Amino acid sequence: MSDRLQYASQAFAPLIGVAPLMRSAFANENINPIGEALLKRAEENINDAHALMDCSVYLQIMGHHDLAIAMQAQAIKTQALYSLPADKSEPGFKLLVIMGPGDLMSNTPIEFLVEDSDVSLDFLYLTLNAEWPELVPDHDVMLVGIAESEANQPLLKKVGLLTANWPRPVINLPEKIANTSRDGVCATLSNCAGIEMPVTVRADRTTLEQLSAGKIDLATLLPGDDFPLIIRPLGSHAGKDLEKMDHAENLKAYLERVQSEHFYVSRFVNYASPDGLFRKYRVALIEGKAYICHFAISSHWMIHYLNAGMNESPEKRAEEAECMAHFEEEFATRHANALRIINERMGMQYLGIDCAETHEGNLLIFEIDNAMVVHAMDPVDMYPYKKPAMQKVFNAFRQLLENTRTRQLPEVGTNS
Repeated sequence: MSDRLQYASQAFAPLIGVAPLMRSAFANENINPIGEALLKRAEENINDAHALMDCSVYLQIMGHHDLAIAMQAQAIKTQALYSLPADKSEPGFKLLVIMGPGDLMSNTPIEFLVEDSDVSLDFLYLTLNAEWPELVPDHDVMLVGIAESEANQPLLKKVGLLTANWPRPVINLPEKIANTSRDGVCATLSNCAGIEMPVTVRADRTTLEQLSAGKIDLATLLPGDDFPLIIRPLGSHAGKDLEKMDHAENLKAYLERVQSEHFYVSRFVNYASPDGLFRKYRVALIEGKAYICHFAISSHWMIHYLNAGMNESPEKRAEEAECMAHFEEEFATRHANALRIINERMGMQYLGIDCAETHEGNLLIFEIDNAMVVHAMDPVDMYPYKKPAMQKVFNAFRQLLENTRTRQLPEVGTNS
């Protein structure tokens, strides 16, 4: 930590990056001295773009979202291109990553996928108003890291025009990423055998107020569906303001608490196992092959790994270890056809899937996108089984880069 603090204190020092700061925070280390050093650097020189960008990451980790985004915007205005050298002394691969402005869930968390590897990273941040630079760093492959959001749809369209005839292979085309909205995924995977994803629609505040007052029926929004339903604001992540509504009257109190204007609404699916617990998988799909990233078990239907009580339960960790050890011959085999369809229809070489299994044995899809965090930061003494499982993910991603460099990959699917 002392070396990193000294490094963070040096004016115009190279970029630290997301992964080291996040790893320290994940280990409950005190990163405040590093953050204070970065803030001091940024205050002393507003053109120290690396200090601004690293400080933005620190502020996001500490929960100061608005200030973090403002500092990031200043960094991008100052400098669009940022570089992280390969961890290994002999770089073997140059990856150009197209990034958009936003928080830590707004782009593919690429740093975690290539830690301790021979991959060097160049991040090019683009905005709607920014011109494409005349020169970009030499690279083997370009990866579009921008995640789908309402704000990013126009940016993805712009990047799609810019990359249509790119002279290097491109991973995750912008037009494919644009289809990973919740309702976009629902439409793309509709009527697929072995896949269940309840119809997801967008609804504005006025419509939901009418529904809560009994002025319209739920069939107006979700024909054939009934309560309970789940609701969340557009653009929310990590379960923020995601709630289950058992009756129309519940919507009134919800709308009083949550001041968004636009929401996603879908039917609630009870996916509890016979023991009453809920189980959620995070899966990486890389060149069509599925890899387990984590398996969370909770008494609540809204599961996030950090709130599932995995640290406190040796029984849950033992079940996760068993799941990871036999993932390929069990889960991946049970849902081989569903995963094949997802690969074909989404048309992306790398994506993440949050999912579960229904009582009928179907694959229940919660979310599919290119920005899910997959990492190997959990303590090895408590999770000895995770590092080998995650190394499979990292090896597969590195192989994807190599495969893409050596041959221009055809599109892996269509949205038909």
